[in-house]
Amino acid sequence: MSFNTFGHMFRFTTFGESHGPAIGCVIDGCPPGIPLVEADIQADLDRRRPGTSKFVTQRREPDTVRILSGVFQDERMKQQVTTGTPIALLIENVDARSKDYSDIRDKFRPGHADYTYWAKYGVRDYRGGGRQSARETASRVAAGAVARKVLTSLYKNVSVRGALMQIGPHKIERKNWKWDETARNPFFCPDAKSVNPWAEYLESVRKKGSSIGAVIEVMAEGIPAGLGAPLYGKLDADLASAMMSINAVKGVEIGGGFATAAMSGEENADEMRKGARGKPKFLSNHAGGILGGISTGQPIVARFAVKPTSSILSPRRTIDVAGNDTDIMTKGRHDPCVGIRAVPVGEAMMALVLADHALRHIGQMCRKD
Repeated sequence: MSFNTFGHMFRFTTFGESHGPAIGCVIDGCPPGIPLVEADIQADLDRRRPGTSKFVTQRREPDTVRILSGVFQDERMKQQVTTGTPIALLIENVDARSKDYSDIRDKFRPGHADYTYWAKYGVRDYRGGGRQSARETASRVAAGAVARKVLTSLYKNVSVRGALMQIGPHKIERKNWKWDETARNPFFCPDAKSVNPWAEYLESVRKKGSSIGAVIEVMAEGIPAGLGAPLYGKLDADLASAMMSINAVKGVEIGGGFATAAMSGEENADEMRKGARGKPKFLSNHAGGILGGISTGQPIVARFAVKPTSSILSPRRTIDVAGNDTDIMTKGRHDPCVGIRAVPVGEAMMALVLADHALRHIGQMCRKD
């Protein structure tokens, strides 16, 4: 199986399956001299980790990361730093229950990639979804933590933050958005008034053994104008590709996205005025911080929609590997809303794309801004 690598100048390759001995990634292209220890990565992994509340899968994985290569420190150095060589990160799987999937090993879950993996490769790891599983995204979050370190080494006051803005049909009130609130509830929700209604709604979904979708917004601030390139190296095209590569994502929009189709030219245009230090001051940001595939210096905004988890307790009609009609009911431990833990994954993919484009920009322009 190919196509397990993402990026150009800053690139990473993930490996491992949901119920294998371990998952992980190898990062190539990280500049040397950047301080990096396991705690820098662990903080992000802990935000994505399963079993943190009753609203996510109860699989108990500590997701403890180990740095196997690409860093160095001796007695003359104050801190451990990257060496510019490949950084290998390993996360062991310690709480897999493969027996939960024995009843479905020859059946295809509707809405899941079981059938397409079988149709393409003629073999699939049915234990927890194998390589199809969202377990793989822990490796992305680990790589994204390193990408954040690259960005902060290049730009001052850079931040990449995400929030859950919709669960099922229930949306937040945009006027109530507070970033600090995302760390105070199990949903990464920026609207304090939505937390309790969401909890009641998702609890009812969970008790039914069902699942629901979600919408996530990710924003990067502190990124200068100039990242990205026309026509086939567009920053927004790579962001869309990155977000669409996340398990269960079925839609992506940048800035105003699909809402701009209902706007007039006057409404959509992000007007400008003279700003500080000779840079423009934008009066709106329908473009999501990107014009012509190149960053404008405004906040970069991407949104993505996550479908409901396919592994549910309700019996569904399907076929088996022999083509016979049958029914399927998935046991085991699953997220009633996989969109919750997709928030740090979206942040990671945003950071990975931006780190890659920052290094590509430096390589082409011989300057970082």
